Amino acid sequence: MRFNLVDNITQLEPGRKIQAVKNLTLGEEYLADHFPGFPVMPGVLMLQTLVEAGAWLLRVTEDYRYSMIVLREAKNVKYGHFMEPGRQMVVTAEMMDRNGKLANFKAKGEIEANLTVSARVTLETYNLRDLDPTLEPTDQKLIAHFRELYRLLGRNLKPAT
Repeated sequence: MRFNLVDNITQLEPGRKIQAVKNLTLGEEYLADHFPGFPVMPGVLMLQTLVEAGAWLLRVTEDYRYSMIVLREAKNVKYGHFMEPGRQMVVTAEMMDRNGKLANFKAKGEIEANLTVSARVTLETYNLRDLDPTLEPTDQKLIAHFRELYRLLGRNLKPAT
């Protein structure tokens, strides 16, 4: 199973801030087990939604320079309200700094202005070809995939205020 948790990118200021949306539907496979009779989005997936939003900001800011953006560290993770099917979480991630391969973000998810999750996350960037030069075609395929996915996710993008 592969998760793409960001459903829509609504605002983006390269190098600074992104706002995205996650719509939770009852059709999401993991809800059958988490929890039967009381389906809610698992906390780790709420956190992953923050990571994905930060990764999109980093990709666009650096013109898709890296094929891989992974979570290096999550600090000060706090959870608030449960996220039930039929709800929409608005995710905001702000880039605090960029140092070499690492980027630090302050991120949060809210439902109707009520906190569902917040954290400080550090993302690491690299290309597969850095590990094995024969993987450069894979880097190119991944970058092309992310460019196309961004075109779809950002279809309703509004200018940042």
